[in-house]
Order: sequence, then C-alpha cells, then structure tokens
Amino acid sequence: MPPVTTDIRLVVLDMAGTTVADGGLVERAFEAAAAELGVEPGSAEHAEHLAYVRATMGESKISVFRHLFGAEDRARRANTAFEKAYGDLVDGGLIAPVPGAEEAIRKLAEGGRTVVLTTGFARVTQDAILDALGWQGSSFPVSLTLCPADAGGRGRPYPDMVLEAFVRTKAAEDVRQVAVVGDTSYDVLSGVRAGAGLVAGVRTGAHGDAEFRAAGATHVLDSVADLPALLLGDR
Repeated sequence: MPPVTTDIRLVVLDMAGTTVADGGLVERAFEAAAAELGVEPGSAEHAEHLAYVRATMGESKISVFRHLFGAEDRARRANTAFEKAYGDLVDGGLIAPVPGAEEAIRKLAEGGRTVVLTTGFARVTQDAILDALGWQGSSFPVSLTLCPADAGGRGRPYPDMVLEAFVRTKAAEDVRQVAVVGDTSYDVLSGVRAGAGLVAGVRTGAHGDAEFRAAGATHVLDSVADLPALLLGDR
C-alpha cells in the first residue's frame, strides 16, 4: 500500500456503503421508482435500468433518473418515489453503521481531522439516515454533512461536494490535505477530480478493486474502519 505522504486535515466520507450499511436498500427503493414510471418488473427495460443504477452507485439520484427517464417531470416523479421508499425502509430500522465506522470517525476527529459526510441522496433522505443512526448533534464529531443540492446541484462524479467541504470547513490549506473515501468508482473519481491527496475505495459497498483502480484510487481498504490507522500512522 502506498505511504500517505500528505498532511491530511480534512476527511470526506461517503455514507451508504462506506459508513452506513443499508443492505441493498437502494435497489429496493429503485423498484418503487420504476413502478411509478410503469416499468414492469422482470422486463428487459427493468433489467437495463437496474444495471445502470448499479453502475452509477454514488451518483446523485435525480441525475440517474434524468438519464433513465428523460423528461424532467418523469425524472422527478421517479426521484420522489425513490426517496419516499428509501425513507420508509430507513424508518423501518433497516440501516446500521458499517462495523467500526463510528469508532473510525471518532478517532479521526480525536486525531485532529475534520470529518464531513456526503451522499448522493436528497437532503430529506440524508437527514433521515443521520437521525436513524443518532449521527446528528454535537455529540457526534462530524463537522458538516453535504448532499448534491448543498454544492450547487451536481453530485458525484463531479468534485463539487469535496470542494464545498474544503471551502466551508476551512480545515485544510491545500486540496492535497484532503482525503476522500467511498465505496464506488464515482466516489473515487470525485476525489481525483478535486485533487485530493488521498483517495480510497472501500470494499464494503457497491464496487471493488478494479473499479477503484480504474478511477484513480490511491488506496483500497477493506473498510473505513482501517482509515484511522492509515492516517494516524499506526501501520
């Protein structure tokens, strides 16, 4: 594994698949969105759409639906159905932290790093996840949470949320002092495009080593739980 040569001061972490284990709820919520638009389960169209959803994990969900359904009104109908379905699943207690994620976030904060959580979901869904996990408030050491709308509307693979975290927190003097960690190639690509000094893919979610390396990852980790040791020089 390459050494960490930069002084990392800001850590930008993805949520679903990276710090949050959702057990495939994205695909389950997509079923509701597809049904809203009249896509028949088991059809070739449904299979094609699901393949695209899997390939673009990490991207802003409204952007995914714009690609799949074209017209803005159809995309928004799909997105609304998706967000409602996902929110209902969250309310049903079907999410949990990735093992070791909470401890990792606390260790990073205790070690002097500023931690930001990002997502491709809408703010209402992001807040539902944070509330369900008890990750809101001063007792949890996350300085900022961002969704695509907080960064001008463009989600991953654009670098906007990473750069928004850099600008808002003022935790780093140089983008090379930023670490970006996620479970998809789009997470990795957003970090690379932002110029982050460390960009790591984690094996707890949608994509694997080949996708991470192709997107330009500097590191691949089994889990976000391994990040503090990497950054704090314990290995």
